[in-house]
Amino acid sequence: MRYTSTEIRQKFLDFFKNKNHEIIPSAPVVPENDPTVLFNTAWMQPLVPYLLGEKHPSWTRLADSQKCIRTWDIEEVWDNSHLTFFEMLGNWSLWDYFKKESINYSYEFLTSLDWLALDPKKIAVTVFEGDKDAPRDEESAQIWEDVWMPKNKISYLNASENWWAAWDTGPCGPDSEIFYWVGESEFPPEESNVWNDEDNWMEIWNNVFMEYKRVEDWTLEKLPNQNVDTGMWLERIVATLNWEKTVYNTDIFDYIINKITEVIWTEYNEKTLKAIRIIADHSRTATVMISDWVVPSNVDQGYVLRRLMRISIRQAHKLGFKGLFLSEVAEVIIEKLWLAYPHMIDKKSTILEEIVREEKQFVETLEKGLKEFEKLTSPQPSPLRGEGARTGISWKEAFKLYDTFGFPLEMTIDLAEEKGLKVDVEWFKEAEKKHQELSRAGAEQKFKWGLADDWEETTALHSATHLLLAGLNDVLGGWISQKGSNITAERLRFDFNFDRKVTREELDKVEDFVNKAITSECEVVLVNMDKQEAKDSGVEWSFWEKYPEVVKVYTFKSNSWEVFSKELCWGPHVENTKTMWTFKIKKEESSSRGVRRIKAVLIK
Repeated sequence: MRYTSTEIRQKFLDFFKNKNHEIIPSAPVVPENDPTVLFNTAWMQPLVPYLLGEKHPSWTRLADSQKCIRTWDIEEVWDNSHLTFFEMLGNWSLWDYFKKESINYSYEFLTSLDWLALDPKKIAVTVFEGDKDAPRDEESAQIWEDVWMPKNKISYLNASENWWAAWDTGPCGPDSEIFYWVGESEFPPEESNVWNDEDNWMEIWNNVFMEYKRVEDWTLEKLPNQNVDTGMWLERIVATLNWEKTVYNTDIFDYIINKITEVIWTEYNEKTLKAIRIIADHSRTATVMISDWVVPSNVDQGYVLRRLMRISIRQAHKLGFKGLFLSEVAEVIIEKLWLAYPHMIDKKSTILEEIVREEKQFVETLEKGLKEFEKLTSPQPSPLRGEGARTGISWKEAFKLYDTFGFPLEMTIDLAEEKGLKVDVEWFKEAEKKHQELSRAGAEQKFKWGLADDWEETTALHSATHLLLAGLNDVLGGWISQKGSNITAERLRFDFNFDRKVTREELDKVEDFVNKAITSECEVVLVNMDKQEAKDSGVEWSFWEKYPEVVKVYTFKSNSWEVFSKELCWGPHVENTKTMWTFKIKKEESSSRGVRRIKAVLIK
């Protein structure tokens, strides 16, 4: 029997719905108001506020399938397990059940004949071995024994393997990971477990038990309320259940690969495998990103999107195909994913238009760029390198290819390797950092909830974004929506849809609107509201599809009952605008096609 990804995703949600969990929608791949990370890179990331103690508007038990993007292992994408986009199935207990129920639920779902029916003899687990800071997790080990897990299949591992923390301080705790046998024999040898035979066991589920809080002196305190969050990588469990060594041999990718081979006129074989897998992964990720309002650009999320699309086009060129093809591939991706993420079918035309536009633009410049590359690497002397045989490509040459011809660094490296040349990557990245005013080097490898921090200044600037959006709608016509924000203690950066430059006169009017709200000493009132009721009443927000059925609505209301702003949000806010200062717009500029950007401050 073959299991499909749709079946497994639905089974997971149905199981936890039967266990009294509220099924919530996936958040978009771009986190809300979080300047420290480009994408949601983990299943629990959008729910960190509630793991920290904020009350979720829906329930204390939650489950979903969360869309995630990771690109730090992009060079490994074509192997058996690495992907840039993946779905993480997760369930949470917010001050509700703890270790016993969590372990029992996961074991029941995996092994029960009513659900996934995995053979218990092929399951092994790990628990925290303990260290000087926290004790050995004997409780989890005993619970596993109580569900008939043999002692020799329970491995005790150190904190690098079985301890979870979002950042240096804050909630944290031990975790218990579940593994499935993927070795050559039908069943694992008696002595085999994760500790001594890791390569033959695949991790399929992680149960995190947040029972501690790490404080500034690096010591641990017991949390008064304990939480559970778990995650199961959908692509991996689909491959595991179907006895496949690679995620690319499942229904998740087979239809994409079939479409790619059809439209670029090639076969899927050992010679073309790497290129086709890269195209399949990158086109899937790009389609999802555009469905969540990311557009190609040279900075932030748009840069990553452009990079993935251009690498895909380059791989097709290496296979001998020079035409347009990505939009046809995107169509079958949308057809596959829209049942899980309905907004994708609603945005289908927009997704395809963005892909065609970007693909045409790059195909037109690619040939020019390739000619420039050949010119740079020709045997003739160059003023940049002097006389003699070439051994590499300087950072200036690589940066010219990037800045003028839109070549991602990875493409230049790929082309250079074909000629046996090296690229000065270190200095290229320094130049790129200055050019973009943003270091992306570690941006996707860390995150912290909400904003850059929870300081008073940052909270005030976050509150100011509500009034800024309301002011833009008041001045520019009432159809402006947020497309992104980045907030630190020093300033706010706010992106919104608009197709022309905003005049200084218009910006002055927006400033006046915000400052009037501030001087009116507006009380900031929070109300939990049914999502449809909120939408019908005109509450402002763009990404309705990401919210649960009960939402948080913040209203900025003066003493005279004048409402300045009414908006969906999850972040921290001032209690009253009298604690804020004078609002000043410092800059207005283009962010990307059809999107403008405002940078503003609060001046004491």
